Amino acid sequence: MVKKRQLSDPAITPAVQIWLAEQTSAGHSRATLFKSLRASGWQSAQAAHIMSLTADERQLFDGVVQPCQTQPSTRMPQPKLIFHDVQVDGGDKWVRVLQHRTAPDLIEFEGLLSDAECDALIQAAQPRLSRSLTVDVQTGGHEIHPDRSSQGMFFECAENPLIVTIETRIARLLQWPATHGENLQILRYPPGAQYLPHYDYFDPAQAGTVELLKRGGQRVATLIMYLREPDSGGATIFPDIDLAVSPKRGNAVFFSYAAPEASTLTLHGGEPVTTGEKWIATKWLRQSVFE
Repeated sequence: MVKKRQLSDPAITPAVQIWLAEQTSAGHSRATLFKSLRASGWQSAQAAHIMSLTADERQLFDGVVQPCQTQPSTRMPQPKLIFHDVQVDGGDKWVRVLQHRTAPDLIEFEGLLSDAECDALIQAAQPRLSRSLTVDVQTGGHEIHPDRSSQGMFFECAENPLIVTIETRIARLLQWPATHGENLQILRYPPGAQYLPHYDYFDPAQAGTVELLKRGGQRVATLIMYLREPDSGGATIFPDIDLAVSPKRGNAVFFSYAAPEASTLTLHGGEPVTTGEKWIATKWLRQSVFE
């Protein structure tokens, strides 16, 4: 039987994967395994994700329809985890997984970027920085907003060999075509700068969303890479799940959202930098080719 877990700890461990494989080989039904996970303290959504239940199975086993199943299910960006050593293939390097959560689908990576790559991105971006903009939900354009007080810039797609290397690595890591990603954005957060909690998907209820979706469909996932860590402050926070990810140089946090709904639990923000500077690179993934 799976060891009793606290609901605040939804990480998928190798032991759970081994247990599932052993119980399946022993002939136990998927319904029985699902009920065992629930009885051991796993939340319904977490247990369903671990077992890759279909919507029909989830409804049959638990009587619950997944909250994000408001449109036909589609393939999503999803790293292929190698559980025996908790690593993911990035093509030109293997990247270690520090934590994996399933509600929301969130992974923290260690060493996605090297020190040299972090320095090169900062150096190339620095002379091109300007006040960061946010999406104007009424028009589909961009605007300066008080919730976001960083400075930023965008690299062109495949602008130089470094960008090509990083975009190729991300595509392999997340199993998502490089063509389905927005241009890499670099952000600088000086002392006091922050980004209040928000969602990255485009709200279907807003007038400007129609225009935004023309460039590649809905956003489905976000990858935040830390280029320089501040002396203090600047954590990436997820208020709905009471999680704070420390901005460690070279590390990254990935999270996906299968539908543009608050039920994805992907509300997130950047806490104010207290001392020093925080630099990050952000990659947003779209449903289809970004133009």
